[in-house]
Amino acid sequence: MSANNETVYIKIDQNVLVTDSSVTIGDISSVTCANESMARQIRQIKIFQFPEKGINGKKLPKIQRKVFSILKIVELIHKAYPNAEIDNEGEADFVLEYKHGKETPKAITAGKTILLCILIFFGAAFTIMSFNNDIAITKLFGKLYLQIAGKESSGITELEICYCIGLAFGILIFFNHVGSKKLTPDPTPIQVEMRKYEQDIDTTYIENSSRGGVEADVD
Repeated sequence: MSANNETVYIKIDQNVLVTDSSVTIGDISSVTCANESMARQIRQIKIFQFPEKGINGKKLPKIQRKVFSILKIVELIHKAYPNAEIDNEGEADFVLEYKHGKETPKAITAGKTILLCILIFFGAAFTIMSFNNDIAITKLFGKLYLQIAGKESSGITELEICYCIGLAFGILIFFNHVGSKKLTPDPTPIQVEMRKYEQDIDTTYIENSSRGGVEADVD
């Protein structure tokens, strides 16, 4: 079988991050076929060139994005190997992100992290206090303590102490995270939600680019 008649398998994720402005197929996808020489040449095919400078000196965003259709990749491969059979094992459309420029200074990153922790701490505290107030938990504990102990609650009893300890442990177990360590190897709820958020953003980019006619597709 000649190289032109080989079956080429490619797999591309929905979001691909690159750090080089000149992007090749090998930068964004996994490529394999029975002819390894052919696979190496396909990986070297250039698909896009991100601009290094803005028009009229305009500053470029730190992250540039371009939406591609898998058909554009198939077209480029067929230009080099007209009779090759392309088997796509990945996404039909994907977002290509080019990140350039200097990394954010650690001091700024640390400052943002501290500010975010403060906001989350006070926001969570306010939410918990609002919930406790809505269900009148003070009165509830008072009635429970009266029924169990047979006397009026002083306000701070075993019920309140156990509730506070249980609340703290419940939060740690639910979020599956203590400092830099996880309690189990499973993804944390925050990681799951972040992945869903990233998928929603990528889907929106793809749909907007498709409707706006700016998606890199076949001619």
